[in-house]
Order: sequence, then structure tokens, then C-alpha cells
Amino acid sequence: MIRNVLMAGFVLLGAATLQAQERAASLDASVQAFLDRHRGTWRDFNVPESDGKVLHDLIVKRRFTRALEIGTSTGHSGVWIAWALARTGGTLTTIEIDPERHRTAVANFKEAGLDRYIDARLGDAHTIVPALSGPFDFVFSDADKDWYKNYLVAAWPKLTSGGCFTAHNVSGRSMLGIREFLDHLETLDAETRIDTSSPAGISITCKR
Repeated sequence: MIRNVLMAGFVLLGAATLQAQERAASLDASVQAFLDRHRGTWRDFNVPESDGKVLHDLIVKRRFTRALEIGTSTGHSGVWIAWALARTGGTLTTIEIDPERHRTAVANFKEAGLDRYIDARLGDAHTIVPALSGPFDFVFSDADKDWYKNYLVAAWPKLTSGGCFTAHNVSGRSMLGIREFLDHLETLDAETRIDTSSPAGISITCKR
């Protein structure tokens, strides 16, 4: 009898595993179809596809599950981040100040099939980010560059050990706010690099 119970348990476990694999494959197909439909159409400060892949692969590789995005725009980076989090069992909180971009992003998340993994908030990140309780193991900053240092200061204490703070468009020190942001990175107990595979320059700073 014990053997029969064990066999039944293995059958149920196998069925559940198969269902999970089928759901994952269905989601992958949905997201890929969405990205194919919209390829070449992203404007409004969205990241290029290659940078979206950098973020996606970092999350999957490090198995991050609690992500924060500062600056949703119309959702291209959020799609890549949330797609990775769907693989790790995580969720994304993303913030956008512009109502029209926010509405478009929410619609894009739904069309991609990723809306259940995303808490899309409309509001000013200057006040929302400091008020968030965290913790986070992944942060992507792609909002107003002159506020990058402030976002880092607000989010860093909420970042878990081993977590990464990433920021977009940091390859030019002459840009307003970027020099201050990069200088502050050097004061942290962290490992920092600029991803040279990223066309726009993504800094990846991981907390020890």
C-alpha cells in the first residue's frame, strides 16, 4: 500500500511539473510574440533590445526575485525584467511619472502576458523610492539622470547582500548627474562595472 501511495505521489508530482513546464512555454511564446510585434517601435526613452537582454540575463543568472525599476517609460525594459522574474518566481515594482506612458506600459504588460508579475505604479519616484520598504535584490534606474545619486542613496540600504543596482546611460561622465552618481558608486562596499556589451552603458553594482 505504501508503494501505491508513493507511486501516486510521483504521478501527481510529474503531472504538476509538466503543467508548470507547459505554462512556462506558453508564457515564453506570448512574450516572444509580443517582442517580435513591437520590434523597432520603441521610443520614449525605452532601452534597446540588447540592453533588455543584459538585464534579463543578469536576473536569471543570479536568481533575483524582488525587483525595482525606476522609470517605466512605455514598458520595454519592464517586459524584459518581468520575463526574467517569471522564470525565477519573482515580481517587479516599476514607477513612472507620466500618465500616458504609464497607461501604455500597463497595456503592454498585459499584452505580453506579464501583468501578473508587475506592480506598475504611477507617481513621482523622488518620493516613492525613499518610501518603499523593500528589500530588493535588483534595481534598475532609468529615470532623470540628475537624480541617479539620490535614487542610489535611497535604494542601496534596501538592497540585499549579493543584490545589484543597475543604471542606464552612464557611459558619459559629462551628462548632468552621471559624474556624481559614478563618484558615489566608488564610495560603496560593492563591486562595480560598466557593461561594455551595452550600447548605452549599463552600470552594474553588486552589494557585497
